[in-house]
Amino acid sequence: MRPIVVKAVLFGAASLVLYTLLFLSADYFVAWAAHTRKAATFAEKGFYFLIPLGVAFAFSYFHGNFTGYFWEALGLKAVDNTKTKAKKT
Repeated sequence: MRPIVVKAVLFGAASLVLYTLLFLSADYFVAWAAHTRKAATFAEKGFYFLIPLGVAFAFSYFHGNFTGYFWEALGLKAVDNTKTKAKKT
């Protein structure tokens, strides 16, 4: 199996695990949001607002890599315009 396909499968599996964990722990996210909204001061709110940001960055990393490796495994790559612009000048 090609290394690109292996990477696509691994990042796809990681994305699937993240989506499953998010679905199973959705109640926690709702509770953290309610706690953050009800708290009067920053000391009471804590750093609960950072949890969704961290999860969003994790999703972005794993799903983005999966998508990139998936298309590369199919043989599709983005066009590199920097080489064509360098030739024109």
